[in-house]
Amino acid sequence: MEISHKNSLLFLVLVAFSAKLVLFCSADPTDGFTLVPLTEKNFGLQKQYNVPLDDRYSYEHGVRRLWVYNHDKPFYGDSGTRPAQKFALRTWMMGKLTVFIDGVQKFVKNDQGAGDLYFNCGVYAAPDNSSNYMESRWKGIKIYKK
Repeated sequence: MEISHKNSLLFLVLVAFSAKLVLFCSADPTDGFTLVPLTEKNFGLQKQYNVPLDDRYSYEHGVRRLWVYNHDKPFYGDSGTRPAQKFALRTWMMGKLTVFIDGVQKFVKNDQGAGDLYFNCGVYAAPDNSSNYMESRWKGIKIYKK
């Protein structure tokens, strides 16, 4: 059976239109929620005990960049952990925390009181004898409440 170019073109246009229609009809996971304004006070930075913060953290053009080297020290002297550079995004008593990543629900947890829930973003050193340098970048982090 031979398909004409005209029918093929019509089929492609219908497929493209259908794909766009599906994209526009998708429910926004933030519908019904209010954006919580964040300030620098919400970002509690944690670093190695022996390295100045600016040596392992930068915030430029809305991007938080954190990095560690395999030979860096841990968060505190005798922790026994690998080096890490991170920030704890502090939340408030909201009752329940639901985490969405790229529009997909990943986690739900009930709040147990003030300071109970926070979101860690950061970089952690790789196991011994692997990568010498680890880096992570974070942009556009948002908190919504209902």
